[in-house]
Parts: sequence; C-alpha cells; structure tokens
Amino acid sequence: MSKIMSSASSPSQVQAPQTNYTRAMAIIGALFFVFGFVTWLNSVLIPYLKIACELNNFEAFLVTFAFYIAYLVMGVPAAWLLKKTGFKKGMSAGLLIIAVGALIFIPAAMTRTYALFLLGLFVQGTGLTVLQAAVNPYVSIIGPPESAAKRISFMGICNKIAGSAAPFILGSILLVGTDELVASLETMDAAQKAAGLDALASRVISPYLFIMVALLLLAVFTYFSGLPEIDTEQENETVAAANTGKTSVFQFPHLVIGVISLFLYVGVEVMAGDTVINYASSQGVPLEEASRYTTFTLWAMVIGYSIGIGAIPKYLSQQRALQICAILGVIFTLMALFTEGSVSVLSISLLGLANSLMWPTIFPLAIADLGRFTKIGSSLLIMGIAGGALLPLLYGFLVDVLNPQSAYWMMVPCYLFIWYFAAIGYKIRTRKVNL
Repeated sequence: MSKIMSSASSPSQVQAPQTNYTRAMAIIGALFFVFGFVTWLNSVLIPYLKIACELNNFEAFLVTFAFYIAYLVMGVPAAWLLKKTGFKKGMSAGLLIIAVGALIFIPAAMTRTYALFLLGLFVQGTGLTVLQAAVNPYVSIIGPPESAAKRISFMGICNKIAGSAAPFILGSILLVGTDELVASLETMDAAQKAAGLDALASRVISPYLFIMVALLLLAVFTYFSGLPEIDTEQENETVAAANTGKTSVFQFPHLVIGVISLFLYVGVEVMAGDTVINYASSQGVPLEEASRYTTFTLWAMVIGYSIGIGAIPKYLSQQRALQICAILGVIFTLMALFTEGSVSVLSISLLGLANSLMWPTIFPLAIADLGRFTKIGSSLLIMGIAGGALLPLLYGFLVDVLNPQSAYWMMVPCYLFIWYFAAIGYKIRTRKVNL
C-alpha cells in the first residue's frame, strides 16, 4: 500500500501524483454519490412506512431520528475503527455496514416490524458515519489545502445529483398506488387489510436487495482499488511542534468551534429543506406549488457548489467564502421574517445557496493541522451531523409556541456563530486546554 507522506509534509499538505489523484477523486465521488442516495431515501421511507406499519406522525419521523442519531452515537467508535484500519479500509468497512443495514430491511419487510426498520436505518447511519469520517478528511488532505473546499464542492454536486434521483427512483416503486390503497383500507376486513399492508411492505425488498449488492461490490472495488493511503499519524516539524504536549483532541480550539459550527450548519440546512413545504402552506401558497420549493432549495445548493468550484481558491479563500455564506444566511432569514407569501417562502429556499459552501469550508478549516488527531477530529465533526436531528425539533417546538414564521428567528444566531468561526474561530489554534 502506497503512503502519501514524506517527512517534510503534513497531512493537510499532502498531494498525490496526478494519476493517483484523479483516480482517488473519481472513487471518492462515487462514495459521495452513495451518501446522497442513501440519505435522501428517507424522504420516501417516512410516508411509505407510515402507511405500511400504521404509524402516527411522531412515529413516522423516528425514521429521521434513527438515521441521524447514529452520527452522534457512533462518531467516536468510527474514529477508533479508522485508527485501526486507515482511511481506505475504513471506507470499505463503512460500505459493508451500510449493506448490513439494507439487509435488515428484508426481515423487517417480511414481518412488517417497524422496530427492525429503525434498526436497519440506525445501522445504515452507522455505516455512513464511518464512511463520512473517512472520506471527508481524505478529500480535504489529498491535495493542496487551499483548494480543499473546491474538491468538497465537487463532491457535493455528486451528493446532490444522487439526492435528487433517489426519492424519484424509490418513490416510483414504493408509493405507486398508495393513495388508492389507503382509501380502500377503510372498507377492508382485518385479514384483507393485513394482506394489503403485507404486499405494500414487500415492495421494499427488491430495491434494498439491489442496494445491498451494489454496496458490497463497491466495498470490494474500493478495497482493491489501489486508492492511496494517507498516514495522518506522522507530522512535519511545524505541526509536530505546535502539537507538542497535546494529549486530547479537545486541546484544538479551532476544531471545537468548528464542530459547533457544523452542528448548527446541518441543523439549518435540514430546516431549510424539510420545513419549507409546511411553511409555504402556512403562508397561503397552494400545496401543489409549495412542494416545488424543496427542489428550489436543492438546486440553489448545486448553484452554490458550482460557484465554489470556480471561485475557490482562485478568487475566494475558504474562510472568505464561508463568511459570505454565513452573511447570506442571515440576509435570507431576515427576508423570510420580514416579508410575506411567496417572497418569504422563496427566501427560505434560497438558504440552500447560503448553506451550499458551508460543509466544504467548515470541514477543512476545522481539521487543519490536527496531525495525529485528524481521525478523531474528523469523527467529532461527523458527530455534528446530529444537528440535523435536534435543531428541527427545536423549530417544531417554537412553531407551537410562536408560529411557523417567527420560529425562523432561531436561525439568525446559528449563522452568526458560523460567521464567527469563519472570521476568527478557525485561527484559534495555540490555546492549550487541559482536559
């Protein structure tokens, strides 16, 4: 296995030979496609399982909770695994774990047991935790550090293309004819109803068997791909001197602030995508039109990624791009708060543009110069994805207390904190905290 490391280079300054670099980027792009595809399947699973397993709304949204909470629970174990296996083997392991989660859907569907579905989702989330903890720092440090956001932006496009395809593909299999089925359930006796729901539940078996096989093949391909390994346990003289005496990853203030920033970013990103339809309805927008705003949010993110690819680092530094995105987040949120109707709703969708370059910039800025602490630092950042499980719940509480529009005030301090990280927080690397 080749090592992309010399005694004169740090993990954040590694660059592979052009052939290996191109191959590595292609493989990582495929893995980011997997992220998007598996994650966005949840938008179909929520209404599908609500019908098939006869759930109320709260129970149905446990789909999202079971999936995202894995990032928080399994973040540190993922770091331990990567420390043992390295990045490349860790990527293969992550794919295998996701495949196991897909396999669990088979007995879950055959028995129509919701708890098994949730277990499968948690296992898939665990696999994605390992996979993301490996590939995000890998793509950050495989090339020049100043262009890391550009590389991650390219990966974000792979992610969002998969995200836009996944609900369409799975929805065309699972949700076809469900409106008629729901209407007919009222007239069925218990045996007929059970048979109808069992048939509905069985629809998930074929697509998830296909997903499982595809993941297994990709895991084998990744393992034998010759993907160059990166040794983050070695440090150059500058990084080693800066990290002398540090025994804990929490002694890197810029990382801690970065984790908080990423937690807040994921929370507001999920809010922008998942609350916009209900918010549009509350603003008097017809439901058929309201459903389009999620697509607007997605394409706004793709536009932002494209701008990042063209502008970073030639015209914008990573930190400057993040500052601009945070300011845009505040502006679009205030527009949503102080306007009405379609303009207000469109402002929420435009948050996709503000959010687009946050992951590509927060991640490399937060793991910069961690040296031997890179893997555990990456895992802590991945744990920050739990913001997508918790902040929307806070928004829902505020909607009940206030109203759907006023509840968006909670986003303003989130974006301001992200701006602080981009302007000041990422520079704080010398303070030692004894923990």
